[in-house]
Parts: sequence; C-alpha cells; structure tokens
Amino acid sequence: MKTAISIPDSVFKQVEQFARRSKWSRSRVFAVAAAEFLARRSPDAITEAMNKVCDELGSTIDPFVERAARRRLKETPW
Repeated sequence: MKTAISIPDSVFKQVEQFARRSKWSRSRVFAVAAAEFLARRSPDAITEAMNKVCDELGSTIDPFVERAARRRLKETPW
C-alpha cells in the first residue's frame, strides 16, 4: 500500500542515511520501524515474547530458590 506522511526534515535525513548504509529502501525502513513500534506497544506481543523465552529456557525451579522465595513471601507484610 502506498501512503503519504509528513515527517520532520531531520528524521527524513536520518532515514535516508540509514537506508543508504544498510542498502534498504526508504519504504522498508519505514515499514520495519512501524512494525517494531507497534510490536513494542502490544501487550500480547510482549507476553508472547516472554512466554517464548520461558519455554526455551525451561520452567524448572531450583528447590532451594523456591523454598527461599516462599519463606520470604510469608515474612513480607501485605
């Protein structure tokens, strides 16, 4: 899809420089930037990313750490 947007000259110059250095088109720079902007502000995307990391690392809890955490929680005034 094509669209027209207004951006400050300084931002345009930075995009131009980045596009040249990375050999990307301006359209690609803006598309990637918009996608990253939206992903960072989507609670579901953040939760999914955290779940993926937890799945990759595994969910085993060291028994000592679990006991220490439970003990500390019991001592904490709520």
